[in-house]
Amino acid sequence: MSYSFDGRVRYSEIGENGCLTLPGILNYFQDCCTFHSESIGLGVDALKKKEKGWVLSAWQVVVNRYPRMGEDIRTTTWPYDFRGFLGKRNFTMDTAEGERLAYANTLWTHMNIRTGFPEKLTPEDTAGYELGEKLKMDYAPRKISVPEDRTEKEAFVVQKHHLDTNHHVNNCQYVRMAADYLPEGFKIRQLRAEYKQQAKLHDTICPEVCCETGKIIILLNNEDGVPYTVVEFA
Repeated sequence: MSYSFDGRVRYSEIGENGCLTLPGILNYFQDCCTFHSESIGLGVDALKKKEKGWVLSAWQVVVNRYPRMGEDIRTTTWPYDFRGFLGKRNFTMDTAEGERLAYANTLWTHMNIRTGFPEKLTPEDTAGYELGEKLKMDYAPRKISVPEDRTEKEAFVVQKHHLDTNHHVNNCQYVRMAADYLPEGFKIRQLRAEYKQQAKLHDTICPEVCCETGKIIILLNNEDGVPYTVVEFA
C-alpha cells in the first residue's frame, strides 16, 4: 500500500530559476517516507524506544522536470522488498494533473542504534507496511564507479545545521555539499548517492571531484580519504 501527501512548491524551496531544487525534491521524498512510517506507528519515536532505526544506504533519483513555485504536487512512496536487514522503497512526484515530475529508488539498512550495526528484520519491524509493485524504471547499480583522476578541494568541518535527529549529517545535506562543486549551468537529470559511513559534528570532510562525459562524481571523504558519501550527478 502506497502513502501520498499533497503539497505546493513554496518560495523557500526554490532556486534562482524559480523551480524546486533537487535537494527540495529529496526532502519531499524523505518527508513522505517519514509520514508513512508515522502513520502506521513505526515512526522516529517508536523506533527509538526499540533502539532501532532505518539508515539510507543509496539513492537513485531521476528528474523529468523541476516544478515551479506555486505548483501543486503529490509525493508518493511505497516499499517493494524487505530482505535480511535491507528495505527497498520507490518514490514518485507528480503534478495535480498526473504529470510525472520525478521518481526514485532507494535502499535502506535496518540498524540497531545502540550497537551501530545492521539488525535483521522481524515481522514486527515491517508490520503495517504493505509491499507494492516495483516501479518500472532503469535501475542503476548501487555501487558508483569512481575514476582514478580526481581533484582535491578545500576541506571543511561539519556544522550543527548539517545534523538531523540521529545526530549525524542528514542525507540531503551531503547532496547539498556535493552540489556546490558542480559547474555553473550544469543541469541535473539524475542523482545517485552511495552512503558509506556517518559524519558527525566537527568531523572534517575532504571533497574530491571527478569529471566524466555527461556526469560529475563528488567524493565527500574523511581525513583518511575514506568516503562518507559518493554522489554522482548526470
